[in-house]
Amino acid sequence: MYQNYNMNQESLEVQIPYTYTIRPDHIVRIISDFVDSLPLDMLLKNTPHTGRRAFHPAMLLKMTLYAYSQGQTSGRKIQAMNEENLPMKWLTQDTSISYRTINRFRVASSTQDLIKQMYLSFYAQLKEQDLVSDEAIFVDGTKIKADANKYSFVWRKATEKNEAKLDQKTSDLYDEMIQAGVDTSIEAEEGLSLQQLQQLATDLDHQISDLDEEVSQEKTPQPGGSPSKRRRRKLKKYRHKITTDFLPRKQKYTTYNATFQGRNSFSKTDLDATFMRMKEDSMKNGQLKPGYNLQIATNNQYVLNYQVFPNPTDTRTFIPFLKSTAVLNDFSYVVADAGYGSESNYGALIDDLEKTPLIPYGMMLKEEKRKFKNDPTKSANWVYNATDDFYVDYQGVYFSFKNYSIRHDKYGFERKFKIYEADRNQPTAELDQLAKTPKGRQRKIYYNPTWEYFKNYTKEKLSDPELKNIYGQRKIDVESVFGNLKGNFAFQRVHVRGKEAVSNELGLMLMALNLTKMVKFNQLNPPFETKKKSGQRNNTKFSKIQKISCYFYSNCERFVQVPKLIIMPLAGVEPVLG
Repeated sequence: MYQNYNMNQESLEVQIPYTYTIRPDHIVRIISDFVDSLPLDMLLKNTPHTGRRAFHPAMLLKMTLYAYSQGQTSGRKIQAMNEENLPMKWLTQDTSISYRTINRFRVASSTQDLIKQMYLSFYAQLKEQDLVSDEAIFVDGTKIKADANKYSFVWRKATEKNEAKLDQKTSDLYDEMIQAGVDTSIEAEEGLSLQQLQQLATDLDHQISDLDEEVSQEKTPQPGGSPSKRRRRKLKKYRHKITTDFLPRKQKYTTYNATFQGRNSFSKTDLDATFMRMKEDSMKNGQLKPGYNLQIATNNQYVLNYQVFPNPTDTRTFIPFLKSTAVLNDFSYVVADAGYGSESNYGALIDDLEKTPLIPYGMMLKEEKRKFKNDPTKSANWVYNATDDFYVDYQGVYFSFKNYSIRHDKYGFERKFKIYEADRNQPTAELDQLAKTPKGRQRKIYYNPTWEYFKNYTKEKLSDPELKNIYGQRKIDVESVFGNLKGNFAFQRVHVRGKEAVSNELGLMLMALNLTKMVKFNQLNPPFETKKKSGQRNNTKFSKIQKISCYFYSNCERFVQVPKLIIMPLAGVEPVLG
């Protein structure tokens, strides 16, 4: 025998009085108190004054930060969290919010300004609680995959090649039309521009219309067509070629060139994404994938600033990123890896920003090895006579100063070189032959005094034991943030499109990492140390850690009673107060 089981009833009524209390060290309290500490005018800066009242930005910011801290980045999943997750309900006070509202908030331009101010406020609180030092700021970058199809690429070299072929075809067609006696108002020598093609199509339309009137007035048909019909047939052929082939392709290449903006590629799915090589290469074939270059500045593993760039190399992003870092003046040293070591970066960092770089250059470790120092073919190991300004290589060939040379790279940076050329009259005939290249020209070496100065400057700084220890903290400080982001939170791909939207999402995610680290710090360092002696009451010792933890609890001096969340699952059920 079984108990009675009947599914014919339409509804099930369950009355469960429930009281939920958020513990003091829960991350939602850290997030809530941090957002509440932001200036109100900052939160309500772009509040609309017409239409229905919008949701408060503080509530949307709190729930977004909490969702990101739990590894949820989808708008629909954040909405589901708000319906099912009790800490999220506590943050939103059980307010029903659509995923569309969440998504609009994440990509809004007003959110971008809010995020910038949020990082400044967070840094001020870290500095007040002595959680960051003013010694060094650590900079590094990583590649984040874009929300784009990996086969939606457009390459600049292919575009330039195909556009050159198109220009040749349009030039040939223009010459053919001139020989055929077509009247046109444009003049072209090497290919037609987009405006010229449009004007040429307009001229053909007018001439074809005139021929249509002439053909309509003809009464007697002629074998093979009248001269007007034959000319109209030829002009229609030209117009069809221009309007269906040349004009759309020229319009496409013009749009592509405007989208590149100095890049070598972009994605059709996300126009701001650039194809770059990722470290996460599952196919092991080095395939380029659309992504963004994320640059961060950290101290004590807290992200103090970030910026998103479309170019894959870190060298060109360094100085623009530092100039956008508002807290840079609070630090004495800038620490980064060898990918940032270049003449332009050293010069701008020392001369313009007046900071001490602890950044090795690319060949620094190799030049310090015994194999390099004992290699006689390297010009750095040759004998140099400073009095007469000449070099002598390991074979005995003399190189005398010839002239100065100025070169510019593809980005416009200027480099000044001293050129030394092998003397035409060497001490022996054998050296005369060794002074020539295989093609019979005199050998030359290029010496960059500015670059050599920066190399020696860097070696001197990094050889100092104290500064070497600061540089040694780079991997611990900044690399761990990327490991936490991609490893623990599995954030290897953005979920929005467009540079501004991607910047907002990454800013929220990195701030969620900061607050998560704050919570773990509080949990590993209890705010109170309690000691009880026999016959005495408990004595509570108020320490520095307590101040750090209590800072986000309205600057408390003692833990106060935490308000409890009241949940009423069913309508009409009396709540039970905790």
